[in-house]
Amino acid sequence: MDMTQDPRPLYLLALGQLEKLIAEVTPGALGNATPCTEYDLRALLSHTVGGVHRLAYIGEGGRAQDVAAACGEIEDDEWPAVFERARARVTAAWAEDAKLDRPSVAPWGEVPGRGALGGYVMEAVTHSWDIARALDSTLPLDDALAVAALGIAEAVLPADIRGFVPFGEVRPVPADAAPYARLAGWLGREA
Repeated sequence: MDMTQDPRPLYLLALGQLEKLIAEVTPGALGNATPCTEYDLRALLSHTVGGVHRLAYIGEGGRAQDVAAACGEIEDDEWPAVFERARARVTAAWAEDAKLDRPSVAPWGEVPGRGALGGYVMEAVTHSWDIARALDSTLPLDDALAVAALGIAEAVLPADIRGFVPFGEVRPVPADAAPYARLAGWLGREA
């Protein structure tokens, strides 16, 4: 993704994909392991939905560090409703075009709003893959989103800075691997 582009359409597509996956979550699946080894599915959902709220807070003018990147306690069957509220909030928070170029304080520092949104495109797309794996979902994931997220990841997370970011060492994947496998490998996940 070219960082001069408006990342909101991509982010909304990523949220649409997440919404479909979250609709598949059952209470019995919440303890499932995920590719994020430090999170079970419940914790990953909390982190992912919390990230949507955090991005909304950034769009509302707040600093990312001032809010938790997790939701807290959510009833087992409330994830779709909790996600929908977060989605509505983030959509409203970033509705104004001027916010794309306004300085914003993301977890990785001060960046233009489009830079904050771009980082969260990568996060939403990656966690969609993580959730799909945890659910053993048959939902087809959007390859174009993975290609865009991989472009962002390669631009902002070079292979030589690992150890300073919450991503593992780049894992090699075949050159002809599917886009989500390439994204997972770049972020240090086992594809």
